[in-house]
Amino acid sequence: AKTKNVGIILWAGFCAFDKDMEKVCKHYSEMGVKGFKVDFINRDDQLAVDFVSRAAATAAKYNLLIDFHGVYKPTGLNRTYPNVINFEGVAGLEQNKWSSMERYDQVNYDVVLPFARMFAGQMDYTQGAMLNGTKQTYRASNTEPMSQGTRTRQLAQYAIFFSPLNMLCDSPTHYEENPECTEFIAKFPVVWDETIPLESKIGEYVAVARRSGTKWYVGAINNWKAMDMTLDLSPLKIAGRAAQVVSDGPNAAKIAADHLHQRIVIPADGKVKIHLAPGGGYVLQTL
Repeated sequence: AKTKNVGIILWAGFCAFDKDMEKVCKHYSEMGVKGFKVDFINRDDQLAVDFVSRAAATAAKYNLLIDFHGVYKPTGLNRTYPNVINFEGVAGLEQNKWSSMERYDQVNYDVVLPFARMFAGQMDYTQGAMLNGTKQTYRASNTEPMSQGTRTRQLAQYAIFFSPLNMLCDSPTHYEENPECTEFIAKFPVVWDETIPLESKIGEYVAVARRSGTKWYVGAINNWKAMDMTLDLSPLKIAGRAAQVVSDGPNAAKIAADHLHQRIVIPADGKVKIHLAPGGGYVLQTL
């Protein structure tokens, strides 16, 4: 991993991590580990809040990053301890391993998150599913979990959801089988220089534009109602620029994985017409 400039992050249950936090952080830091994803806190009482604060401070002492999974929403701790990179505090994609749509309607949930949970800060949602289901074909599965909604929706969420440490949810095999989507995901930054909310309506659709350097990344998702919309990108001042686009394919309403990769040139007026399938998505990266 070191030869490829890849750091190792370890997963840790919070009870085991808390038994001797100082020793654990010191030992693995000396081994070259870069940080921990600490899980199963599953509470927000005084003891949990104390643990989170101590874990952040101890990890910082040994130059280790922390991703708090199975935890309450962020409350600003990362301002004091910038090594705290991410928080879960959200019903992310893992829910699809065990949740029926009646119990967890992910598509309708997604178009509320940017207006509610995301105001608290970053979130470890773990998008990126390569197995995708429509409202009719989705099923919960512990062995072959799928997302609700289209493949393009999964890609668009990298522009919409703020997550400085993205964890890919699917198996390596599925990413190897879908190289175009994998390469598209790999191009996404995880921190941004500028964010501009585009036309959005809580519970119905969300569109967000984010800039990293000179490149813009635009994502749009909707609820289960298919729709056509026009993205007004004129505030981005990218008219005439080429862009790589992934959109819902013509059969995405029935086959959620159906999607199209294409290159476009942003029109002079900056307005781009798009179609979103039920539970759909659209994503654009300027070149």
